[in-house]
Formats: sequence, C-alpha cells, structure tokens
Amino acid sequence: MGGILAGAAVIVVGWEAGEVTPPSHQALSSPAGHTGADGSSATGSSATRSAGSSPADTAQSASGAYRDGTYTGSTISTRFGNVQVRVQVSGGDIAAVTPLRLTDRDRRSVMISQHAAPLLQQEALAAQSASVDAISGATYTSEGYRQSLQAALDQAQ
Repeated sequence: MGGILAGAAVIVVGWEAGEVTPPSHQALSSPAGHTGADGSSATGSSATRSAGSSPADTAQSASGAYRDGTYTGSTISTRFGNVQVRVQVSGGDIAAVTPLRLTDRDRRSVMISQHAAPLLQQEALAAQSASVDAISGATYTSEGYRQSLQAALDQAQ
C-alpha cells in the first residue's frame, strides 16, 4: 500500500480535519541552522509562506544542484503540530532527509506522521527537491514537511 501512496500522487485535501481546504501554514521565527561539510556552522533565516506560495516549483532538481553539508529547515507550524526536517547533501545531491519534528497534537496525528514521513522522504530523494506530492490523509504533515524541506534546500543553494 505504501508504494501505491508514494507513486500515485494522490492528494486528499483536509482529511485530517474533515475540511475542504487546508489553512495556510506559517513558519515560526525559529532560526534554521547549517553545518557545512568542513564543520563550520551558519544560521539562516526562516521565511513565512502560505500554502501554494512556496518556491518549491522553482527548486533546482538537477544532479549536483546543492552545496554539500547538513541543513536544518524552518519549524513549520500546522494545525496538528510543528514539522521540521534536516537535509544532508552529499555530492551535490540530497542524500537523506531526517524529520526532527512531526505533527503530534494527538495520537492520530502521530500515527499519520509516522506513516507519511518515510513516503515523503522517498519522494524527496527521488525528486531531489522539495517538489513532493501530499500523502493521502496527511495533508498538513505533507505541507509542513515540504515547506521545511524547501527552507533547508534554500540554504544549500
């Protein structure tokens, strides 16, 4: 079933809350950090974006598009909790995406996040960008993941 969800690009908007459209998600003003391949560190700024106005559509997805290092995305506040990811870039490509925070408002949110995180990671690695489709039933988690991932990749460019 996981392969079907990851490959089918099925989007069910608002299933988590029974709504028709999701509210806009905004980043908190926590700093996004970066640790370069040489061990140096820098702090990037986080951006506030509403759903649909992200630069993910223009993200570079060609091989070798990013600077090597580890980049931490912004903490994205969603209706069901915060989402934040860390990206490891090696050889200019996204090598790993690690969720640092996932939606956790209640037991159901935790279950949804645990199901969605590996699928979102798989899509991000395949796309080599933050242009990932929402996972059916995990709209808010997917959007937060995508926005945090894009913030991390912005630092890597």
